[in-house]
Amino acid sequence: MTQGDHIELWNKCLSIIKDNIGEAQFDTWFAPVKSVDYSDGRLLLSVPSQFFIERIESQYINLLAKSIKHVYGSSFNKLTYTLDVVSNDKSTNIKIDAPKDNTTINNRVQRQMQGPSDPFVRHDYPDIDSRLNPKYTFENYCGSSSNKLALSIGEAIASDPKCKTFNPLLIFGPTGVGKTHLIQAIGIKIKELTPDKRVLYLTSREFESQYTTAVINKQINDFINFYQSIDVLIIDDIQEFAGKQSTQNTFYHIFNHLHQNQKQLILSSDCPPVSLDGIIPRLISRFKWGVTAELFQPDYALRRQVLEKKAGEDGLQIPNDIIDFIANSVTTSVRELEGIISSIIARATFLNVDISIDMAKAVIANAVKVPKREINFDFIAETIGTYYGIDTDLMYGKSRKREISDPRQILMFLAKKHTKLSSTTIGLKLSRNHATVLHACKTIEERISYDKQLQHDLEEIEKSLYNN
Repeated sequence: MTQGDHIELWNKCLSIIKDNIGEAQFDTWFAPVKSVDYSDGRLLLSVPSQFFIERIESQYINLLAKSIKHVYGSSFNKLTYTLDVVSNDKSTNIKIDAPKDNTTINNRVQRQMQGPSDPFVRHDYPDIDSRLNPKYTFENYCGSSSNKLALSIGEAIASDPKCKTFNPLLIFGPTGVGKTHLIQAIGIKIKELTPDKRVLYLTSREFESQYTTAVINKQINDFINFYQSIDVLIIDDIQEFAGKQSTQNTFYHIFNHLHQNQKQLILSSDCPPVSLDGIIPRLISRFKWGVTAELFQPDYALRRQVLEKKAGEDGLQIPNDIIDFIANSVTTSVRELEGIISSIIARATFLNVDISIDMAKAVIANAVKVPKREINFDFIAETIGTYYGIDTDLMYGKSRKREISDPRQILMFLAKKHTKLSSTTIGLKLSRNHATVLHACKTIEERISYDKQLQHDLEEIEKSLYNN
């Protein structure tokens, strides 16, 4: 029988089937099925996956059998399917006879998968897009004592990919401290030193989305095969796997395969492994196999370095006093610091004005929620001491000199006004009784009515309390 003959016969079968089921069902389950050969009464059909076989035989077997018998007649005696365990990889091709018993398709597939058909054996894949951001390099990464350990380990992995002492590497820390930049910098350096390495970066949500798509499309084997072919797998925000049991189980098997085959895993999280809620215990135990490194909130030196580097990249010199102001005002996030500088530069450029402290204040107020310092007794005392230029401890002493007793009375007055402390508690802090505190408050209130200097002093001190 010629190539055209067996295809024509199968097309006649498809025509009968199409007339007996809905168009959508036909397009889904039969349009992709092709005739490979018909000889000696044996019909060989190519199907996309084993799931197609299960679906056809569970839902449409009677219609299929009647159609084949009608078209091929008495010469037909055997139906066999052929499929690629890994899509479009002919080396994984297997053939499965149509069942004559209750043996499941899946069991028969597993029995026939040998050698290169094993879905857990790496196949030759073309190079992939590593999805690494080219700006996230070690050269652009600022280091200080707050990230020294994580940075040192990252550089060690990148410079010697064969070293698996730090496998897996899990970097954790709060939002905005540079986790994404660091883990991508490792991948970029590895790719530079060993271009043939299959390096892949993605977020846990992207991994979850790909997994869900693979489940819907019945391509789990392809999905697992692909990830088991990676040399350096970098996954960001691993805490997002929380509660996703199926995804975690699949990642667990991928993790084991990569680790056992000396492939590098690099992960990030917003907390250490012991604090990961909703993650299965056996996966958490795997995260502890290598090394865990924390990125702390940026210290002052790092904040200044980030600001200067960002300004330099944009070609502007920002005065030191403004750099200092921003570094002291935005203390928790490298990402926010970079955003502040970008906003300041944009304002200066488009409004054609000089960069100033006032501009920095306006940008910070609009872009960052800077927590106000709690106004408590110690803070009031510190602010008064700074304003008058005296040692705060002197106000706690017994000196009756005017330059000490006046600030002490102002401290009592402002503590009573701006805190919820009782007169007794304020007195105890200064080794006085509540009557002394009441007297001090009354004295200050009386003086305010006629003492212009005191009015000015109180106004400036209170302004400092609420502007810090």
